[in-house]
Amino acid sequence: MGVTFLLRNPRYALLLTFTLLFTIVILSPAREHVDFKKVENYFKSSETTWLKDALREEEERYELMLRDRAAMINKYGPTPERVEAFPPGMLYTLWDFYIPAFQCPHRVERLGTMGDGGKWVCGFKRVAKQPECVIYSFGINGESSFEATLLTQGPTCQVWGYDFSVSSFGPEIESIHSLKSRSHFSAVGLGAQDAPSESPPLYTLKSLMEANGHKWIDVLKIDIEGAEFDSLVKFIDDFTVVDPSTGESTTVLPVGQMQLEIHAREWSGYGDFAHFNAWWEKLEKAGLRPFWTEANLVYINIFKSGVRPDLVEYSFMNIRGDHALVSDKFN
Repeated sequence: MGVTFLLRNPRYALLLTFTLLFTIVILSPAREHVDFKKVENYFKSSETTWLKDALREEEERYELMLRDRAAMINKYGPTPERVEAFPPGMLYTLWDFYIPAFQCPHRVERLGTMGDGGKWVCGFKRVAKQPECVIYSFGINGESSFEATLLTQGPTCQVWGYDFSVSSFGPEIESIHSLKSRSHFSAVGLGAQDAPSESPPLYTLKSLMEANGHKWIDVLKIDIEGAEFDSLVKFIDDFTVVDPSTGESTTVLPVGQMQLEIHAREWSGYGDFAHFNAWWEKLEKAGLRPFWTEANLVYINIFKSGVRPDLVEYSFMNIRGDHALVSDKFN
């Protein structure tokens, strides 16, 4: 049985370890001298070690993927400026450079309705065990099955929703009192700067968190039709600290995971490869790792032909900080 198998199946590994220890205890002629407190501590340390090992292994694999990406850019470039995002007649698209090569070490499941609206989430059962959990959702558009599912599975969770194009959450929340009582909606948008007097009014994510008294977001959903690029750049910059003595920067984002629909349209400013690549690398440098992707085939099906496949869903987990996905003290 390989080490990799045990890392991928921690419960099996713990069961195997328990069986061996139990056998030793039963067969031992001096059972009365067994320190069961040490046995309990061993299980706790084994679980913690497993999670750290799994994260380290995934980061090593991600580094290998980065080398493959660099080689692919060199093949079709050889520089990012020379790579075409959606070339006609070529056997790749923009998205082939940005595969979800990082595996979430917990259960991954699609929450919300099937079809448009559902999102892939990492380890939500761990998040839901916390005394409280915070969900932010940007882009409601009258459909809230994802947010409603999170509130249903996480009884201590509350959701803050923002969308200037509608006046409330969708009926999945508004029609159920127990869910609506844990929801908070504002008809404003997410932006790269605060513009409360504009139409529509916009705020940065940091400003909204401060207004709500939040220092942490467990689940961050963003679907804002192209405004995600500059908004996330600002979010990352707001939580990046530069060491004046070395000039080195460190970013620890106050978010556990992010479900993001990317709109790499030509007019977005990020529809060409070089600009998109620089933006994506900024996410990676900030500690975000993609663990799932899903093409928006509904969009392609509606327009049939003549459109670029430039709408894609990605799910990211944050490998930094101290939260439910990277630390067992929250389990």
